[in-house]
This record gives sequence, structure tokens and C-alpha cells, in this order.
Amino acid sequence: MIFFVAIGLLAGWLASWIVGGGGLITYLISGVIGSFVGGYLFTALRVDLGIRNDLARQIVTSTVGAIIVVIIARLIA
Repeated sequence: MIFFVAIGLLAGWLASWIVGGGGLITYLISGVIGSFVGGYLFTALRVDLGIRNDLARQIVTSTVGAIIVVIIARLIA
């Protein structure tokens, strides 16, 4: 559980660094939701990142998902 939250925080921070935003809770929420979104999209679209390291692959997948979540949230708001 702590590992999942840590990846969520890192992914949320990276996403906010790329598209802007901030706040610890925002990082956590966008990162954790982004993990699910990125994982679902990459699986559904059969995207293979070619990254052999599981941790790095999860961080990249979560970050891409978090970027999508942040952009959609901004479009809705």
C-alpha cells in the first residue's frame, strides 16, 4: 500500500511538473487515479513501452495517466 501511494505521489508530481499544478493532495489523487487510467489505456491499446524495469515502467505509465487525468480535470473545470 505504501509503495502504491509513493508511486502515485511521484507520478502526480511529475505530471504537475509537466502540465502545471501543485499540492501534495493533488499529486496523490492525480497520481493514484493516473495509475489506473494509464494502466487501462496502455493495456486496452496494447502499448508496450519496452521498459524492462517494472518500477520504471509503472512510474511512466502512472505519470502518463496522471497527465491525462489533469488535462481532463482542467477541461471539465
